[in-house]
Amino acid sequence: IAKEVAKLLEMKAQLGDEGKSKFVLKTPKGTRDYSPKQMAIRERVFNAIITCFKRHGAEVIDTPVFELKETLTGKYGEDSKLIYDLKDQGGELLSLRYDLTVPFARYLAMNKITNIKRYHIAKVYRRDNPAMTRGRYREFYQCDFDIAGHFDPMIPDAECLKIAHEILSELQLGDFLIKVNDRRILDGMFAVCGVPDSKFRTICSSVDKLDKMPWEDVRSEMLGEKGLSPEAANRIGEYVQLHGGLELIEQLLQDPKLSQNQLAKEGLGDMKLLFEYLTLFGITGKISFDLSLARGLDYYTGVIFEAVLVQQENNHEEEPVSVGSVAGGGRYDGLVGMFDPKGRRVPCVGVSIGIERIFSIMEQKVEASAEKIRTTETQVLVASAQKKLLEERLKLISELWDAGIKAEMLYKKNPKLLNQLQYCEDTGIPLVAIVGEQELKDGVVKLRVVATREEVDVRRESLVEEIKTRTS
Repeated sequence: IAKEVAKLLEMKAQLGDEGKSKFVLKTPKGTRDYSPKQMAIRERVFNAIITCFKRHGAEVIDTPVFELKETLTGKYGEDSKLIYDLKDQGGELLSLRYDLTVPFARYLAMNKITNIKRYHIAKVYRRDNPAMTRGRYREFYQCDFDIAGHFDPMIPDAECLKIAHEILSELQLGDFLIKVNDRRILDGMFAVCGVPDSKFRTICSSVDKLDKMPWEDVRSEMLGEKGLSPEAANRIGEYVQLHGGLELIEQLLQDPKLSQNQLAKEGLGDMKLLFEYLTLFGITGKISFDLSLARGLDYYTGVIFEAVLVQQENNHEEEPVSVGSVAGGGRYDGLVGMFDPKGRRVPCVGVSIGIERIFSIMEQKVEASAEKIRTTETQVLVASAQKKLLEERLKLISELWDAGIKAEMLYKKNPKLLNQLQYCEDTGIPLVAIVGEQELKDGVVKLRVVATREEVDVRRESLVEEIKTRTS
C-alpha cells in the first residue's frame, strides 16, 4: 500500500496539482469587467459622443490593435516606456497600440490620404501602474475625432474645441474648463527663458505636471533631475503661472521678450485668431488660455488643449479646483510626414475624449441618484394567462420579432401569470402581450401597460402598430 500511495503522490506532483489551489480568479492588473448595468451607462455615453461626431460630418475608421513596434517608437516622448511590446511571433516585432493618433497618421501616409475628417473609438494599451480608482487603466477606450488636410488657420482647431464643449455639456458631468495653449508659445517661452534646445521636451514634460504638483516641486525637478539653471527656471515660473483670455494674449504680444521670438509670435497670433472664432461659437466662457499647459506627447506642433472638470470651493474667493482631465488634443502637423517615404506633410488636429474617467463619474452619479438603469431594450413580454399555450406564445413572439419588435418570453411551458408580470417589473419591460383561450377565439391580444396596469384588447393584425406607438 505504501508503495502504491507513493506512486500516486508522485503522479499527483507531476500533474502539478499543488499549483491548483494557488490560482486566483481575477482580471489582469489594470483591467476591468463591465456588468450589464455598467455597459448600459457606457452605451449611453458612446451614443452621445458618436452623435456629436456625426453631427460634425465625421467618417469612421478602424485599425489593428497591434502595430509594428517601429511605428510607435519615438512618438510619445518620455511615455514610450509605457508601450506594451509583444513576444516575437514569426519575424515581426509588434506592440499594442498606445493611442489612436499614431495609427491614424500611419493609415493616412500608407493610403496617401491628404484630406479626411474621421472618428475612431477603440481600446488602447499602456503598461502603466494603474490607479483604477481615478479611471486609469492598462486597457481602456479612446474616442478620437481628427481633421486632416491643408485648411485656413484655426478653423478646424476651433471646431475641435467646440466638439469637446458640446460633448461635456451634453453629458452633464458638472462644471468644466478647457485649457488651451500652443506648442510654439511654449518653445518660444523656453527659448527666451534660456532653456537649451536639447532640454525643450524634457522641461516641457516637467511643466505638464503643474496641474498635479505645486510650482516649487516642478521647479526643483527642473533643477535637480533635468539640470536646468535656477535663473531659467525662475523666468519660466513667471510665465507658466499666467492664464486668461484675449487680454492675456494681447498682453503677451506686447511682452518685450516673447514678442522678439518668431515662434512665440506666430503662436500668439494664431491663439488670438482661435479666440475670435471661439467667441463666434459662444463658448469662451469655458475656455482658458493657460501657459502651464504642456501635454507631454512629442508629436504636438501647434495648439494643444485639455478639458478638466472643476469643483468650486465653498469659499468663492478660491480658484476652482481641477478634479482630472476628461478630454485633450491638439495640432500635430509633422506626424504623417514621419511615415511618408517622401516626407509629405498632412496637417492634422484632433480631440480625444477621456471616456474611462467619464464612465467612472457617470457610474458614481447613477449610484448616488439611485436611478434604475435598464440593461435591455425589450418592449414587450409575450405572456399567457392559462396552461398549454406555449405554442401560441411562440407563434406570437415570432410574429413580433419578424416585425422588428424587441420581445421576450419566459422559458417555461406553463409559467404563472404573476411570475411573468413580476419579470416585467424587475427588468423594466413596459408592456405585456397576454394570450389566453378567449383572446385566441376573439382574434385579439390583451395588451397590459405594466406601470399603470391598464389593459386593452388589440386586434392581432394591429398589435405591432399599437406596440410601436406605445413605446416610441
